[in-house]
Amino acid sequence: MTLRVAVQMDPLETIKIGGDSSFALMLAAQARGHQLFHYDVRTLAYDTAHGAGGRLTCWGAPVTVQRVEGAHFTRGEYRLIDLVEDIDVVLMRQDPPFDLGYITATHLLERLAGRTLVVNDPVAVRNAPEKVFVLDYARFMPPTFIARRIEDVRAFNLRHPGDLVIKPLHGNGGKAVFRVPADGSNLGALIEMFENAWVEPFMVQPFLPDVAEGDKRIVLVDGEFAGAINRKPGEGEFRSNLAVGGSAEASELTSAEEEICAALGPELKARGLVFVGIDVIGGKWLTEINVTSPTGIVAIDRFNGTDTAASIWDAIEVRHAAL
Repeated sequence: MTLRVAVQMDPLETIKIGGDSSFALMLAAQARGHQLFHYDVRTLAYDTAHGAGGRLTCWGAPVTVQRVEGAHFTRGEYRLIDLVEDIDVVLMRQDPPFDLGYITATHLLERLAGRTLVVNDPVAVRNAPEKVFVLDYARFMPPTFIARRIEDVRAFNLRHPGDLVIKPLHGNGGKAVFRVPADGSNLGALIEMFENAWVEPFMVQPFLPDVAEGDKRIVLVDGEFAGAINRKPGEGEFRSNLAVGGSAEASELTSAEEEICAALGPELKARGLVFVGIDVIGGKWLTEINVTSPTGIVAIDRFNGTDTAASIWDAIEVRHAAL
C-alpha cells in the first residue's frame, strides 16, 4: 500500500530532528514507500463550488527527509494540492496554541471525512483539548480546579493547603506553568498576568512533590499501550517537559498506570485518536491527555528498542483501508 501523505506542521527548517516526533513519523512513512508532502495550516482554502463536499486545498510541496542534521529535508516545487484528489492521509501535527485558528482548521479538515483520513481525527481533537478531555477521568486526577476569580482560587487553596500549580488551559510544552507558594504571595500577580494573556480560565492543582521523581509520558496507539518514558525536571526546575530542559529515562507502567490506560484506550480508539500521549505523575496521577500534537516517541524508542512510529503507521494503514 502506497499512500500520499500531507503533513500539516510547523516549518521543517525549525524542527530539532533528534527528538521530533513528527519527523520520526515522516521518516517511517517514507521508509514504507509513502509519498510525503508538507504544508502550513495557514494555506488551507475551502471552495464550495465543487459539489456537496466542497474542495479543500492547501499550498504545499513534496518533501524527502533524512536523519542528517542541517540537511534533513529536500523540498520540491510548491503547488496547489487538493486534499481529496491528491492526498490519502493528512497528519495534523502543527503545535498548539489551541486557539480559534487551530479550531477553524479542524472544522475545515472535518469536511474530508469519508474521503481522506485525518490523523488524529479533527472532530475528536477539537472536542478533546488536553486539559479538558482529561476531566472525564477525574477519578485518576489530583484535585483540580478551573476558574478565573482569585477568590475562587484562594478558596480552593484553603481546601488543599500547600503549594499550588497554575497553568494555562490550552498551553503546551510546559510553557507558563507556575508554582505558587503556600502563602499565596505571588498568586495575585500571576492571576493578573493570566487574565491579560488569555481569555480562557486556567487550571489550578496542588503541587505534587512526586514530580521531583518524574512525570511519565505514556504513548497509546489506537488505544493500546505502546511505550513510556519518565521525564525528570532539570536543575532548578519543577517542570519535567523535555522542551524546558527535562531529562528522560526508561520506565515501565505501575499497576495504577495500567488501569488508566485500560480505562482510556477504548474511548481513544472510538474517537479516532490514533496517537495519544498521556502524562502521569507519581505513578498514579493523570494530569493531561495530549491529542493535538503528541511527542515523546523518539525517546521512548531510544530507551525501549521499539518502533512506535511504525506502530502508528500500522494503525493508520488499517484505518485508511477501512475508509
